[in-house]
Amino acid sequence: MAEVTAVEVLLDGFGRVRESVERVLDGLTGPRLTYRVGGSANSIAWLVWHLTRVQDDHVAEVAGADQVWLADGWAERFDLPLPADDTGYGHRGDQVAAVDAPADLLRDYHRAVHERTAAYLGGVSGHDLTRVVDESWDPPVTLAVRLLSVIEDDLQHVGQAAFVRGVLPAD
Repeated sequence: MAEVTAVEVLLDGFGRVRESVERVLDGLTGPRLTYRVGGSANSIAWLVWHLTRVQDDHVAEVAGADQVWLADGWAERFDLPLPADDTGYGHRGDQVAAVDAPADLLRDYHRAVHERTAAYLGGVSGHDLTRVVDESWDPPVTLAVRLLSVIEDDLQHVGQAAFVRGVLPAD
């Protein structure tokens, strides 16, 4: 049996995020996407948009590439009343409410980011994963740690979205 590489494990992790995003968005429309538990929690639309923006931002940074959001016109397609480089970090309630997008747009943006992530990882070696990408932490953050933290953050947010979907009021 062939040995599994660290890059293959990372690809699998990002693939699990993609599959979970697809499941959580399946069949949802309008008010169900923007429903906020207790009237103030993060909506499914915001959670999926945010996790995708973070993945796009962080992977573009370590790859030395432009974000899909900006380079491929997704910011214009979403047409959100937010700064173009916004990822949702630290959003207040009114900013969460501003993220109102249909499931197909959220899904397509996430697919585009996933494809860019997979393409980037296709050119990464095990040795590359030891490269320090952020020296502002102690210990400094390697490429492997940064990518793993993106997967972990994305899985938490898609889990939150799945929870919201599970408690949606009946139609």
